[in-house]
Amino acid sequence: MRFGVIKFLLITEGHMNGITLAVDYGVMGVLALMSIIAVAVAVERFSYFRKIRHDSFKTVQAYESALTKRVYIVATVGTNAPYVGLLGTVLGIMQTFYAIGISGSADVEAIMTGLAMSLKATAAGLVTAIPAVILYNILIRKINEMILHKEAINAGEEF
Repeated sequence: MRFGVIKFLLITEGHMNGITLAVDYGVMGVLALMSIIAVAVAVERFSYFRKIRHDSFKTVQAYESALTKRVYIVATVGTNAPYVGLLGTVLGIMQTFYAIGISGSADVEAIMTGLAMSLKATAAGLVTAIPAVILYNILIRKINEMILHKEAINAGEEF
């Protein structure tokens, strides 16, 4: 049984090393970069919200435009990270099936090990997407509150 796992891994490393590298460094690297960008944009926006003066904008539209700048990046990360993770999973599964075909062995241990390793990309995609979606929702809520405050002030109401 152990020989089958070792043979499976050797075949995987020999013939499909490019896919392994694509998943491990390409997909995971892209997800890490997406995560860093989403957090950086969110931190920058929250910092900007603390410094912005609503009275320096004549219209609500100009104020809204300044508040929503780059927020779409956080939303883009939140919506696309699961797909990037899924791509890594598909590549990992392709690699597993290729190795099974080359080795001619349907060793359950080797198959499950290969499939489990390929699922790490999906997990990484979700770990990237979930915080990005949460940050996006918090940003949008804060922006809406600030816009309502500006509209109330422009209407002469106490807020």
